Amino acid sequence: MVTAHAALVWRVALVVAAGALQVLVYQFYYTWIQKMHSSHDKRSDPFYKLPNSAQKTSAEIINEARHSLRTLNTKRPFTPREDQRKLYGPSSCGTPDNRPPSSFSLQSCSFEFTDSRPVSGTRLIPLPHKPKLPSPETNDDMTPKTPQPPPHAMPSGRSSRTRARLMMATSHGNILTDSGIQQVEEKSLNILKQTQITKENNSEEDETSFFINNSAVQLDYNIYVNPEEGRTEETSNPQANKGNWVNSGRNKSKSPSPNESKKSLIRDELTVNESETEWERHYWNENILPILQALEAAHQVDGNLEDLCSLCAKLWKTLDDGSMLEKRCKRRSQILKTLYKLVDVGSDKLGLTLAKLILELRVSGKNLLNICKLVFKISRSENNDCLFQCDNMMGVLLEVLQNEDVHANSEAFLYCLGTIKFLSGNKVLLQELLKRQAVEILIELMKQIIQFNTVPENTSLNMSHLLVQLTATLRNLADLSHSRPKFLATNALMELCILLEYYIHDKDICTNVSRILSKLSLYHDCCVALAHFSNCYSIFLSVLNKYPNKQDLLVRIIFTLGNLTAKSDTARKQFYELEGSIKTLLRLLHTYCDLDKKTQSAMSSAKENPKGQQQPTEVEDILIKIVILLANLSVHPKIGDNLAADQNCVLCLMQILEYKSIDECEELVINTLAAVSNLSYYQNDNSVITQRRMEISNLLLQLMLFNNMEGILEATRVYGNLSQYQDVQDFILHQNVHKFIVALLDSGKQDVCFSACGVLINLATDSNKKALLKEEGAIEKLVECLRDFGCSDWQLAGLVCKAFWNFMDTATDVGLYLGSEETNKLLHLLSSLLDEHNALDCRWNVDLLDYQRECWEAEFKPVASLLLEKIHSHHSCLEPLPGPE
Repeated sequence: MVTAHAALVWRVALVVAAGALQVLVYQFYYTWIQKMHSSHDKRSDPFYKLPNSAQKTSAEIINEARHSLRTLNTKRPFTPREDQRKLYGPSSCGTPDNRPPSSFSLQSCSFEFTDSRPVSGTRLIPLPHKPKLPSPETNDDMTPKTPQPPPHAMPSGRSSRTRARLMMATSHGNILTDSGIQQVEEKSLNILKQTQITKENNSEEDETSFFINNSAVQLDYNIYVNPEEGRTEETSNPQANKGNWVNSGRNKSKSPSPNESKKSLIRDELTVNESETEWERHYWNENILPILQALEAAHQVDGNLEDLCSLCAKLWKTLDDGSMLEKRCKRRSQILKTLYKLVDVGSDKLGLTLAKLILELRVSGKNLLNICKLVFKISRSENNDCLFQCDNMMGVLLEVLQNEDVHANSEAFLYCLGTIKFLSGNKVLLQELLKRQAVEILIELMKQIIQFNTVPENTSLNMSHLLVQLTATLRNLADLSHSRPKFLATNALMELCILLEYYIHDKDICTNVSRILSKLSLYHDCCVALAHFSNCYSIFLSVLNKYPNKQDLLVRIIFTLGNLTAKSDTARKQFYELEGSIKTLLRLLHTYCDLDKKTQSAMSSAKENPKGQQQPTEVEDILIKIVILLANLSVHPKIGDNLAADQNCVLCLMQILEYKSIDECEELVINTLAAVSNLSYYQNDNSVITQRRMEISNLLLQLMLFNNMEGILEATRVYGNLSQYQDVQDFILHQNVHKFIVALLDSGKQDVCFSACGVLINLATDSNKKALLKEEGAIEKLVECLRDFGCSDWQLAGLVCKAFWNFMDTATDVGLYLGSEETNKLLHLLSSLLDEHNALDCRWNVDLLDYQRECWEAEFKPVASLLLEKIHSHHSCLEPLPGPE
C-alpha cells in the first residue's frame, strides 16, 4: 500500500515529468494514424512503436513544451556585495603592488595654478641669422672681453649661463661699450626685480618663469618680458613684445611688500583686462568679485561651513547667469585660486560643492586628477551618498567622461569611474545614473578604449584599471530591468565580447564582463542580440580554456552559454561545431566531479554533514551549469545522438547520480536526471544510455525511495523512455515501481497524469503486466482521468485512449476484461467527447477555441473513434449469471 503522504508527493512531483513521455505519445499516435490511412484492418498493435515519418500539426508545435526533450534553466550565480568601497575588492585577482591607491591625502598645495591661467601671449620667432663669435685672430684691442660673473655667488647655474649668454654677442655683431652694458644691466635688473615679485606671488605657477628665445638677442634696449605676466617695457622694436626672458633667479629671498603684491596682481590682470569687454568687466566687479572676497574673508576667520557652501552655490549661479562657466571667464584663474584654498577646510559637504564648481570650470591635467581624487575620497563613505543626490553631481561626473580625453587623463578617469562605481551601489543613485545616459556614455567610452588599444603598443596598465571600474559600473546598471533597451541600442553585448577578447589576460575585466553577460542573458531579446555576434562562442570557449580553475568566472560563462543554447538551436549548433568545445566541457565536468567527491569525502571524514538543504557550493554550482548546458545541447538531434554515444559524458552523469544524494544537492541531482532523460530519447545501438539502461534503472530506483517530489518526477520521466525495453519493464514490476506509477494518476494534475499514462502504455503491452496493473486499480483511475481532464486537455485524453487500447488488445470481451461498470462509463465518456458540440462548448474564447478544435481533431478524435468502435465490436450486452447461492 502507498501511504497518503507518499501519494501526494508523487502527484505533485509528476508535474515536471509530464512532458517526459510526450514523444512516446506522438509516436503511438503517428503509428495509429498511419495504420488508419493505409488500411481498414483494425489491428491491435500496442501504442509504443516508433513512427516511420510524420509531419507535425500546428497543435503539436504549440504543445512542444510537453516534449520529452526539454531545455533547463537554473539560478543565476550569486554576486556578493563588497563591504568596503575600494577600487579593487577582496576578490580581485591583481597584486596590491600593481593597483592604484584607494586612500591618499589631498590638500590645497596639491593643486597647480598653471591650469587656471588663461592662455595668452605669443612666443618670439627666432631670427633668421646665426650669431657670430669673435675670431681668435682678431686684434685683442678690438675684441671685447667676455663679461665675468658678479663677485657674489649666483643662485643657480641656469642664471649664470643666461647672464653669460646675454653678454656674449649682439644680433647684428655689434659690441656694446662698457657704459652701454652698464645701462642695459641696470634696466634689466629693475625689470627682474619687479617680475620676481610676481613670481613669488604665483610661486605655484610654472608659467611665471621667464625665458630668452634660443636665438641671439639684440641689446639696443629691446627688453622682453613674458606676455602672460601682462607687462611690457619700452622698446624700439615693434615685435619685441613677442619675446621672453628667462628668470635670472635673483632676489628670490626678498619678500614683496603688501603694496608690491597688489601691484603684481594688477599687472597680472592687465592682459586679461585688455581682452575683456566692458560688460564682462562690470559683471566681474559688481557680481563675482564680492563673492570671492567674501569667501576669502570667511576662510581666513574660519567661517561657518554652511556660509561657505552657500557662497560657493551663489558663485556657481552667478557664473552660470553670466555664461562664465567652463573656460568662458577671462579671470577664471582668480576664481580657481580662491576655490583651491578652501579644500583645506576638510568638510565633505564643502569639498563636494567645490568639486562640482571646479569641474564645471573645466580644469585639466593634475588639477582634474586632484578633483577626481577629492570626489572619490568623499564617495568612499556610504553616509555621503545623500550629498551626491543634490545639484546634479552625477551629471557633472558623467560630463567629465564625455568631454575630457581619456588617454591624456587616464588616472583622473580611473578615480571618476571609481566614484561612479561606488555610487551605483545605491539604488536611488543607480536610477539617476540610468536617467542621465550612463549606459550610453560608458559604452561609448569603452569603445574608444578598445579602438585605441587594438594597437599593442598603446595598451597600458592604467587602461586596465580604468576598465575594471567601468565594467563593474555596467554590471550594477544591468541589474535594472529597464536598462536592457539601452544595452541593446548601444550594441553593448557585442562590444563586451570584443572587450573580453582583447583583455582576456585580465581576470578582473573578464569576471566583470561575465557578470554582465550572465545577467543580461536571462532575457530572450538579449540572447538574440548576443547570438547575432557569432564570434562570442569562440571567445567564451577561449575563456573556459584559459581559466579552468577560476570558478567565479567559469560558472558565469557556462551559465551564459546555457541560456543561449536554451533558446536557440542555431546557438547549439554553432557552439558544438567549435573545435574542442565538447571536449572542454567534459574535461571540466570530470575535473569538478573529482573535486566535489574529494570535498564530500573530506566532510564525511570530519563528520561535517549539515542538516537540511544547503545552498550549492561553488564546485556544485559549476557542475549544475555544465550539466544544464549539456542537457540543452542534447535537444539538437545530431548533438544529442553524439552525446548519448559518448561514454565519458554518460559515465560522468551516472557518477553524479551515484555519489551525490538528492538531500545534499537537490538542484544538481534533478538537473542530472533531466540530462539523462534527454539523452535516453536517442535509443540506438551506439547509445551508452541504452547499453547501460539496467544500471541507470537501478540508480533511478534509489531516487524513488527519497521523499522528494522533484526526484520522483524526474526518475519517472527517465523510466518513461527506458520502459520500451522488456528488461526494464521486468525491473519496474519486480521492484514495484508500477505501484508508484498508478498512484500518480490520483494526483489531480494534468501533466502528472500525462506522464504516468505514458509509462502505463509501455507496461500494458505485456499480458502478465496488465493483470498486475489492473489489480492496482489502473483501469478505474484511467477512466477518472478521462472524465476529469478530457474536455480541457485533448492530448491527455488521447493518451488515455491509447492506454485503454493496449489494455484491450487481446481481450475477446471488453466487458469481462475491464469490468461491466467501467466499460459502460468508458462508452458514455467516449460518445460524449466525440460529439463536437459537447466537446467544444462556449467555455473558450475565440482564439483558444480554434486551438482546442485543432487539438481535438488531431489528438483525440482519430484514436477515440477507433477505440469506441473496438469496444462496440468486442463488448457483450449479456450480463454474467450470478454464482450459485
